[in-house]
Amino acid sequence: MNILLSNDDGYHAEGIQILARELRKFADVIIVAPDRNRSAASNSLTLIEPLRPRQLDNGDYCINGTPADCVHLALNGFLTGRIDLVVSGINAGANLGDDTLYSGTVAAAFEGRYLGLPAIAVSLDGRQNYESAAKIVCDLIPKLYGEMLGSREIININVPDLPYDEIKGIVACRLGNRTSAAEIIKQQDPRGENIYWIGPPGLPDDAGEGTDFYAVKNGYVSVTPIQSDLTAHHSIQALQNWLKSE
Repeated sequence: MNILLSNDDGYHAEGIQILARELRKFADVIIVAPDRNRSAASNSLTLIEPLRPRQLDNGDYCINGTPADCVHLALNGFLTGRIDLVVSGINAGANLGDDTLYSGTVAAAFEGRYLGLPAIAVSLDGRQNYESAAKIVCDLIPKLYGEMLGSREIININVPDLPYDEIKGIVACRLGNRTSAAEIIKQQDPRGENIYWIGPPGLPDDAGEGTDFYAVKNGYVSVTPIQSDLTAHHSIQALQNWLKSE
């Protein structure tokens, strides 16, 4: 199996390096990842600046672009040879519920799916037990590969930050939701100019049993099928009725 591995924390991140090491025990893996942290880049592509791949001593690549840039470049003419699967992660921090809209980790997986390959995104709800998350991915790939859902769907995996033998199991679940994000943080730079930081994400709101929030909080790995179709199909007829009304 030939795996393209990317992330949004950058090629140097502990999560991607540990995952690459474990995947290479049974697959040929090439990393094409951002040259720095590009968290929350979502699906953005770089259109007004050139992308400059740099090959590392071990044959992997880092690129001065977003996670989606990396996968797009790799699969759309940069790499030669066959790729069977795109894996994105291991992200430092969970990508649950609404987080998936912002996540560069999830976006890298979707870019692989847009270009016709099955894809997985994996995140750790913390920054310690990357080995647990890597082992979970290695456990799941033989089960999931070849059964990778529809043509516009990926699998989003979130792993509790626990030793592998303390994880209670793996459950398929839906995305939950968060409350509104906290207010921005206003500060001043050394010259007295106002600067702003994006505040923390909102707290889990729709986080009951059956959601990814609930699974991870209770020690389970959440596995969620995600689709790129954002259409609210149930509202199309109502909208059409409103448009027809006088």
